[in-house]
Amino acid sequence: MGTTTVERLARKGTTDLQNRRVAGLFALVLVLLTAAVLSLAVGARALSPAEVWEGLLGAPDPDRRLTEIRLIVRTVRVPRTVLAVVAGIALGVGGALIQGYTRNPIADTGLLGVNSGASFAVVTVIAVFGFVNPFQYVWFAFLGAAVSGVVVFGLASMGRGAGNPLTLALAGQGVTVFLAAMTTAVALSDKASLNALRFWNAGSVAGVGFDVIRPVTAFIGAGLLLALTTLPAVNLLNLGDDVARGLGVNVALVRTTGIISITLLAGAATAACGPVAFLGLMVAHVARYLTGPDYRWLVPYAGLLGAIVLLVCDIVGRVLVRPGELDAGVVVALLGAPFFAFLVWRGKFRSA
Repeated sequence: MGTTTVERLARKGTTDLQNRRVAGLFALVLVLLTAAVLSLAVGARALSPAEVWEGLLGAPDPDRRLTEIRLIVRTVRVPRTVLAVVAGIALGVGGALIQGYTRNPIADTGLLGVNSGASFAVVTVIAVFGFVNPFQYVWFAFLGAAVSGVVVFGLASMGRGAGNPLTLALAGQGVTVFLAAMTTAVALSDKASLNALRFWNAGSVAGVGFDVIRPVTAFIGAGLLLALTTLPAVNLLNLGDDVARGLGVNVALVRTTGIISITLLAGAATAACGPVAFLGLMVAHVARYLTGPDYRWLVPYAGLLGAIVLLVCDIVGRVLVRPGELDAGVVVALLGAPFFAFLVWRGKFRSA
């Protein structure tokens, strides 16, 4: 009788937890939709909800004011909002996954050298080919990010420490430092590359059209699909490689799939809007606080939180320094730096 009561209470606790997680997902979706509407309305020219609706769905009209509203909404704010959502999801999921695969609570997608690889590719093609249009160099940025991720993973897979999360972190740091030095050398030798790098490195979702967003979204979609197939295995990997192997997990295959997924997600997002520091790190910790360590829930939460944070930071950047703007990446960094300091402080406090 006692055992039955305990089992009933355990099932009730599990059901309550699942219900809270589902309710949390719906709440995050509502917050994201609200932020998206605000993103369409807020800017150098504030628009009312009626004007946003007219800009989205209104038919052609000879009225000059309505034509201007449609131009602002459809060609400027819609692409900007879509890119913030897509890139935020990619960086949030990538941040959660890299922490899971490396078992490192302060890991970020930049750990794989993705940001530095994309930056080096951008300045190189601008210096060599003179590309200045985002549609021209975004592909090279993605290629640089992908190659950098493969090199880091390859280096981490060699030698006596192969497959060790610490080895992956060290390989990523080494490649990042090397590529950062090469990027600086190229940028300082070419004025056009330096100017482009200063803008691109800030991390902005503005000025990118659907000609870039569509293919980037396809790569991010592929990365998300790969990520979803590995989530149960990530939970087991966090118990340790030996335990995961004992439970039937092909550790090498799962980790390889995960690294490819992270490279697709972070590489595509970084190629489209530049490096956005701390975003994946922050939202992964917030998601873990809300859901617990189960990556089947943590990853969706991290994706939605990433989209919300990047979108809100972009909106804040439009408001803070009117009539100018702060890039979303700058606002995320301003928020992320103290968050990172808080994590360090909390770690020291707990260990004291």
